[in-house]
Amino acid sequence: MKYKLIRILDVAGLQVFQPLVLLCYGEEPRHQLKQIALYIGTPVLVMAACVWMWNFLGPRHKTRSGEVPTPWRVVEAYDGIVHFHNREYTKLADYEREGEAREEALRKAQEDLAGLDQAFLSLADEADGVLESLAEDDPSAPEAASTQDLSPRKIAEQRMAMVDQKVARLAGEKIAPSQHLVDLQADVYRHRQALRQWELQQQAEGLTSGDTDRRVAYVDQVRDHQSQTDQEQAHLQQLREELAKVKQANTPEVARLHRNLSYLQQQAEFLKQRINLLTDGSRAEKLATVGTELETAQADLATAQGAELFVAAQNVLRQEQRLARVAGSRLSTPPTFFDQIATSLKCVFAGFLIATVVAIPVGIFCGMSRVVMASLTPLISLFKPVSPIVWLPIVFIIVGGFIEKPEEAWVQPAFLSSAITVALCSLWPTLVNTALGVASIDQDHLNVARVLRLGLWDRLTKIVIPSALPLIFTGLRISLGVGWMVLIAAELLSSSPGLGKFVWDMFNNGSSETFAQMFVVCGFVGIIGLLLDRIMIVCQRLVSFDGAPSGL
Repeated sequence: MKYKLIRILDVAGLQVFQPLVLLCYGEEPRHQLKQIALYIGTPVLVMAACVWMWNFLGPRHKTRSGEVPTPWRVVEAYDGIVHFHNREYTKLADYEREGEAREEALRKAQEDLAGLDQAFLSLADEADGVLESLAEDDPSAPEAASTQDLSPRKIAEQRMAMVDQKVARLAGEKIAPSQHLVDLQADVYRHRQALRQWELQQQAEGLTSGDTDRRVAYVDQVRDHQSQTDQEQAHLQQLREELAKVKQANTPEVARLHRNLSYLQQQAEFLKQRINLLTDGSRAEKLATVGTELETAQADLATAQGAELFVAAQNVLRQEQRLARVAGSRLSTPPTFFDQIATSLKCVFAGFLIATVVAIPVGIFCGMSRVVMASLTPLISLFKPVSPIVWLPIVFIIVGGFIEKPEEAWVQPAFLSSAITVALCSLWPTLVNTALGVASIDQDHLNVARVLRLGLWDRLTKIVIPSALPLIFTGLRISLGVGWMVLIAAELLSSSPGLGKFVWDMFNNGSSETFAQMFVVCGFVGIIGLLLDRIMIVCQRLVSFDGAPSGL
C-alpha cells in the first residue's frame, strides 16, 4: 500500500507529500520530519505571513469601493456566492417538481416562511434594546407608529427605521461643531481667494505694454494664486470627506442588525418565490392549465361549423404549440459563479484543443524538414508576440461574418471568438517545443527507421512522436497555462458568459461586496490553473517514461 501511495503521488506530481506517507510507516522519522518542515512547513508559514500582511494592510488602504477586503470578508463573499448558487438551483428544481415531491417541497417552504416570523420578531426586540441604549445619550425618542395589523417583517423594518432615525439625530448633534468649523474654514478660504484676486487685478491695471520683466513676474504671481487655491480646495475636500465618514458611521450593533434584517428579507423573498414556483408558477401547473385550454379548444372544434371551423382549428394548433413549449421549458435564471466557471473551462479546452490540433502537426513537420522550419520561422516570430487584446476584435469581426444570426447559432459568437483567441495565443509554446523535440531526436533512431524501411506513418508513431513526447507535453503544459490566462481577458472584452464577464460585472458594480467577490475570482483562477497544470503532469506521466519533472 505504501508504494501504491508513493506511486500515485509521483504520477500526480505531488512528491512533496511523500515524507508524510513514509512518516506514517515509520521510516526514518527524523529525516521525514525535516523534509516535512522544509517542503510543507515553510510554505505554510509563508502563506500564513502573507495572509497576516493582507489582513493588516488591507483595511488601511482606501479605494472608491471602500477599504480593501480582509481575508475574512473574502470568505464571507464566497459564502454569499455559494448561497446564491444554491438558491438558483433550488428554484430550478422547484419549477420541475411534480407529484408528492412538489407537495413535500411546498409544505417545507411554507413552514420555513412561517418560521421567519419569529426571527423578525426577535430582531425587532433587539432593535428595541438598541433604542433603549441610545436613549441614554438622547432621551427624545422617535415617534413610533402603530404596529397593529402589521406583519412581523413590517414590525422589524419599522423598528430598524426608528433606530436609524435615532442614530442620525445623535450623529447630527455630534458633528454639528465640526460642520461649523468646516463652514468657517470655507469662508476663510473664500475671502483669501477674493482678496488675492483683487490684488492681482489692481497690479494688472498698473502694467504697461513694454514692461516685460514685470509681466513675467505677474504671471508667476497668478500661478502662485492658482496653486494656493488648489491647495485650499483640496484641504476643504479632505475635511468634507472626513465629515461624511462621521455622518455615515454606525455603531457595530446597528450594522449587525442591518445585516441580519437584510438576510431575513432575502430569505423571505426567496421562500415566496419557491412557493410561487411550487404552485401556480410550476411547469406541472402550467401544463395542466394549457391542457385544459387545449381540451376546451378541441371541444369547440368538434362543434364548430362553417367559417368558425377554420378559427377553431387555428386555436387548437396554437394550444398544441403552446403545450409543447411549456413541456420543454426551463426556468430562466441568471448564470451563477460556478456556471461561469464551467463556461470558462469549456472555452479554454475548446481553444486548447484547436491549438493542439494545429500546433503538433505543424511542429512535427517543422522538426522533420529544414525547409518547412525556415519557411515558418518568420511567421512564428511575427505572430507569437501579438497580444490577445489585438487578436480578439479581429477574430470577433471574422466570426461575425460567418454567423449572421447569433440568436439562432449553435454556438455563441462571443464564446467562439474567445476560444479562437485562446488558440491563437496558446499554440506557439506547443509548436516550438514540438519542433524542438522532433529536431532533437537521436539520428541513430532515424537511421534504424531507414534500414527497416518504415513508412512515414510508422516512423511518426513509433519513433518521432514517442521520442519527442516529453517536449511536446512541456509545450502543452505551457500552452494550457497561457490559454487560461488569456481566456479571462478575452471573456472580459467579448462579454462571453464566463469568469471574465463576472469580473467585469463586479468591477462595474463598484460596491465593497463585489470588490470582495473579485478577490474570490482571483483565488479560483489560481486554483483552477494549478489543477490544470497537475492534470497535464498526470497525462504526461501516464504516457511517457521520462520522469516528467513537475518543478515550477
